[in-house]
Amino acid sequence: MRLVIARCSVDYVGRLTAHLPLATRLLLIKADGSVLVHSDGGSYKPLNWMSPPCTLKEAPADDGTASWVVTNKAGEELRISIEEVLHDSSHELGVDPGLQKDGVEAHLQILLAENAEVLGEGWRVVRREYPTSIGPVDLLCKDAAGASVAVEIKRRGEIDGVEQLTRYLDLMNRDPLLAPVSGVFAAQEIKPQARVLAEDRGIRCVVLDYDELRGLDDKESRLF
Repeated sequence: MRLVIARCSVDYVGRLTAHLPLATRLLLIKADGSVLVHSDGGSYKPLNWMSPPCTLKEAPADDGTASWVVTNKAGEELRISIEEVLHDSSHELGVDPGLQKDGVEAHLQILLAENAEVLGEGWRVVRREYPTSIGPVDLLCKDAAGASVAVEIKRRGEIDGVEQLTRYLDLMNRDPLLAPVSGVFAAQEIKPQARVLAEDRGIRCVVLDYDELRGLDDKESRLF
């Protein structure tokens, strides 16, 4: 990973245009080819970014300034104009073991993989932890019509989970062997804001009953 702290301005040119005026920012260039622009606020979310696969071309000038042009497969560009570099270093992070899910979330994934019909009649699981360049998708399924579906599973469904699934879908839909890939956001509880965002992006929400998946819910004993 390469870390660059620089005074820079950033322009995104593609399906829309966006401009970040001159300021000191952190530029991350990851081994997977992604480029992210961060400020010292806004938590973890970058101000702008380019997902892999993309190419980075640097054009340094004698006066210390430089211009970066990051281009993705669709021809969209992230143009970074650097006025001053305050720090520039590269680090080998090695292979990451991945996020270790908590017990309930990991168990939900196993149970849902064994009971794919909860998601829809005729559904089947192709693979658990389907790998992508930005991390594994919990489940890759095929629906009754044979279409690919990416399923992200959370104990508590919040906006971060919807954003995560959106990134997976963006990558997977670039693969002609998988596309088109739709998404399902599955959780024991889904926050209203997360549901609104998911539905706006065409992602179906499914609320999971943990006890029912474990076979502990006796439907015959219910009053309603």
